[in-house]
Amino acid sequence: MTIEPCEGEGPFGAEYGDPVVVRCFVDDRLQKVLNNEGEEIVARTVIYMPLDTTCPVGSRVTVNDRQALVIAALRRDGGGLPTPDHLEVALQ
Repeated sequence: MTIEPCEGEGPFGAEYGDPVVVRCFVDDRLQKVLNNEGEEIVARTVIYMPLDTTCPVGSRVTVNDRQALVIAALRRDGGGLPTPDHLEVALQ
């Protein structure tokens, strides 16, 4: 998967950082998720990647020959507990 992290808004719309290739697990299915404002939305794809990955909401992601925007990014960190720590990202 390739991530172009959102770096904010510029005079011509969203601005993105340099593309980064990341190994991930892709779950292609419709799923209800909460966005950062607490609204329930439907994600078409959920991606699981290493916890230290930079992929904020609004980032542009290319996976399986499709490009989509990140609508929610959730850190799943066990704080040292023996859990599968990861970043969970929902795509439009």
